[in-house]
Amino acid sequence: MSVDHIMPDEAARRMNEEGYVYIDVRSIPEFEQNHPNPAVNIPILHADLRTGQMIPNPDFLHVVQANYATDVKLVMGCRSGQRSARAAEVLSQNGYETVVNMQCGFEGERDPFGQVVNPGWAEMGLPTSEEKSEGVSYDSLAAKAGL
Repeated sequence: MSVDHIMPDEAARRMNEEGYVYIDVRSIPEFEQNHPNPAVNIPILHADLRTGQMIPNPDFLHVVQANYATDVKLVMGCRSGQRSARAAEVLSQNGYETVVNMQCGFEGERDPFGQVVNPGWAEMGLPTSEEKSEGVSYDSLAAKAGL
């Protein structure tokens, strides 16, 4: 099953009009700094404090499954659209029926020189938040999964 790729304005429209849930797969610190409103945080990668490298979150699928049924419509987003594309593939391969990847992510697609070539959620002026409360933060969603 292939995953559709949509732009941030289309993601916002689907969230507002069609009830899609936005899952931000960026790391916890990235999410807490600022994220689409509304969004929940389930990182596909965590920062390894020892090495500073990003490592896979072994609980990603389990946490999504504990919080969302396979028939929930999901928008996956990250910083630029790469991590979320991978997350969308994982969910699609595991029975999620309606999963789309938000191309350009929160910060936009950039060229090799760091210039934005396609704007992301924030640059398009779509609503943002710093909320990290119950039901939004990774810790609360992971707790629901028994972690």
